Amino acid sequence: MRRRRDTVPAVGRNRCIRRRGLRAQRRRLSCAEGGELRARRPSRDVHAPEPDHLDHLAGVLREQLVTEAGEASGAIGLEPGPRIAALVDREAGVLDPATRTELARRIAERSFGMGPLEPLLADPAVDEVMVNGTRPVWVERGGRIEATGVAFADEAELRHAIERILAPLGRRVDEAEPLCDARLPDGSRVNVVLPPLAVDGPTLTIRRFRPKGFTAADLVARDTWTQPLHDVLEAAVAARCNVLVSGGTGSGKTTTLNALSSFVGEDERIVTIEDTAELRLQQRHVVRLEARPPSVEGRGEVTIRRLVRNALRMRPDRIVVGEVRGPEALDMLGAMSSGHDGSLCTVHAGSPEEALRRIETLALMAGVGLPHAAIREQVAGAIDLVVHQARLADGSRRVVALAEVVRVAGGPATRELYAVRKGRPRWRAPLGSALAARLAGEEPG
Repeated sequence: MRRRRDTVPAVGRNRCIRRRGLRAQRRRLSCAEGGELRARRPSRDVHAPEPDHLDHLAGVLREQLVTEAGEASGAIGLEPGPRIAALVDREAGVLDPATRTELARRIAERSFGMGPLEPLLADPAVDEVMVNGTRPVWVERGGRIEATGVAFADEAELRHAIERILAPLGRRVDEAEPLCDARLPDGSRVNVVLPPLAVDGPTLTIRRFRPKGFTAADLVARDTWTQPLHDVLEAAVAARCNVLVSGGTGSGKTTTLNALSSFVGEDERIVTIEDTAELRLQQRHVVRLEARPPSVEGRGEVTIRRLVRNALRMRPDRIVVGEVRGPEALDMLGAMSSGHDGSLCTVHAGSPEEALRRIETLALMAGVGLPHAAIREQVAGAIDLVVHQARLADGSRRVVALAEVVRVAGGPATRELYAVRKGRPRWRAPLGSALAARLAGEEPG
C-alpha cells in the first residue's frame, strides 16, 4: 500500500514538472524574442507584427471566419463588420488597437473586396492591374509597367477574388469556360484566363476606367497632340469627315476617340457601339449600345456587327464604334458611304497604311463574297482621315501621324499630312484641295 501511494504521486509530480518546464521554456523564448525585438527596434511595439506577418495572419483569420460562418448558425445573422471585429479581438487581442484595426481591414478586403488588390485599385495613378498567378502583381503607372510587392497568398485566394468580381456581374468562369471578359460597375474592364489555358495559374487583368476622361484641351496640355493638329481635327469632325483612329494596344485610341467626339454638335443624335462600354460622350443626345457575349448555354450573343446594322435603323446623325475587330467592318464601311458622314471608329494597326489594309481584311471576314477590288473601292470612298497614335518609350501617348485617304488606281492609299519625327511634330504636306475646301465649309464643286 505504501509503495502504491509513493508511485502514483511520483507520476503526478513528473507530469507537473514537465508542464512547469514547458511553461518556463515558453516564457524564456517569449522574453528572449521580446528582448531581441526591443534591442533591434527600440521604437517598435513588440505586439505589432511585421506587415508580411500581418498579411499571413489576415489570411488565416479570414479562413477561420469562413469556417465559423458555415458552422455557427448564431454568427450568420451578424453583420460582417462586427463579426470580423469580434474575431480579431478574440484571436489577436494581444495586438495594439491600431494594429487590430489594420488587421480587421485586411480581413475585410480578403472576405468581401478584391483582397490585396484593394490598395492598387484605390491608387488613382494606377491605370492597369495585371495579376499573373501567385507571383507579384504588376501595374501600369504613367504608361510604364512596374512590379509591386503585392501578391496573392495562394491560388485559392486568387480564385475567390475572381469570383467576387464576376458574381455581381452575372458572369462566371470555370474549367469548362476558362475565358471571360466583363465590365465593372465603374466602367473598368476585366479579363480572366484560368488553367489549363493559363499555365502558371489564373490570370486577371483590370484596365481602370477614369470617370472623367481627358478633354481635347487636356490632350494638348499633355502633348498628346499639338494645338494646330487639334484645330485641324476639330474642323474635320465638324465638317462630318469620317475619321479612323489607329494604334496598338494601350496607345490611347479610346481616349483620342472620346476627345474627337467632343467636337460633334450638341444637337446631333449619336449612337455609340462598343464591345465594352468605355466612351463617355458629353452631348445630350447619346445612345450607348454594348455587345453581349453568349451565355453559359451558348445563347443570347449580340455581336458588334448586329448592333451596327441595328444602329442604321435608329436614325443616327453619327455612329461611333469603339473598335472594329471583325466582320462589322463591312457594315461600318457601308454606313460611312451611305449617308452617315462624320462617323468615328478605331482599329488595331501599326500605321495609317496598315490600318486601311486591316479594315479591308476585316471586311472580307464578313463572308458575303464581294471581290477584294470592290471592298478596296469602298474603303477609299468611306474613310477620309486616319489618325495614328502610339505609346512611346517613355510611356507617353502621342498622335504620331495624320493621313488623308486618297483614291489611286489600285484602291485606297494614304497621303501623310502630319508626322512626329525624332520627337518633333512636322506638317509634311498641305491638305488636299477637296479636303481643304470641305474643312473650310465650302460646297463641293
